[in-house]
Amino acid sequence: MRRKIPSTTALISFEAAARHESFTKAAQELSLTQGAICRQIASLEEFLGVELFRRSRRGVKLTEAGLSYSRRVATQLDAVERDTLSVMGQQGANVIELAVVPTFGTQWLLPRLKDFQQRHPEVTVNLTNRTRPFLFADTVFDAAIYFGDADWSGTESHRLMGENPMPVCSPTLLGKKTNLTPAEIAELPLLQQTTRPYAWRQWFNSQNLNIPRDMTGPRYELFSMLAQAAMHDMGIALIPPFLIQRELAEKRLVIANAQALSSIKAYYLMIPERKVESASLKAFRDWLVNQAQSYSLEG
Repeated sequence: MRRKIPSTTALISFEAAARHESFTKAAQELSLTQGAICRQIASLEEFLGVELFRRSRRGVKLTEAGLSYSRRVATQLDAVERDTLSVMGQQGANVIELAVVPTFGTQWLLPRLKDFQQRHPEVTVNLTNRTRPFLFADTVFDAAIYFGDADWSGTESHRLMGENPMPVCSPTLLGKKTNLTPAEIAELPLLQQTTRPYAWRQWFNSQNLNIPRDMTGPRYELFSMLAQAAMHDMGIALIPPFLIQRELAEKRLVIANAQALSSIKAYYLMIPERKVESASLKAFRDWLVNQAQSYSLEG
């Protein structure tokens, strides 16, 4: 079946012209004549049956339809370029495309990944941030590390570790005290995490406290954002110590109360069922589970 897709040349010409809002600058960028750009845009507008630019003596300006379409085209061209570069870079190698929750990936996984590379030099692991579950069939990912309850349809799960966050703050906020009581913590600005909206409520409840303002305070999506906010004296945050080891070692953050929030949720490696027999994924799975077990024993 023939697809209803404009020519690549027309799309590239349109994307450049839309970005510059100038046929002349697009022509210079693409090493074409202005006339060639004009013809490509005209053919694309004819194909779509939609006016993409308004022409005047002062130049061209995107229509609303043109602006909307240019954003979509730019996104798709970027994706095609990434996929092309990925294939060019693989050169037949075994590549694992891994989706990973951001702070876990940068603070815990990346410092250990060199060990896997040394053990399995034939396998390349690419990391991409993803904070929530998705459909593997709709992406290029071979596996994912995420925090949750392992309820992910069509996948095989491997538990890595729990989270167990503790209240942390800057030394300035702690002052001369060695720790803060739950009641004292309740009086401080509470830094909230978007993906853990009930964390502070659960922590206070575990201390037999009911705090009316336990869900108020600025919200941040990533633990790394919470850590930065806490280091800048903006409030107190619930963060797993293993994600801020350097900050704790350098005394940029301190544990304000050693009572951790326990949860049935954990970090899991999720592998789609159709890929569980992959030799490279098996090697990565075994290595990762071993690393997580070794870390848990050290703790």
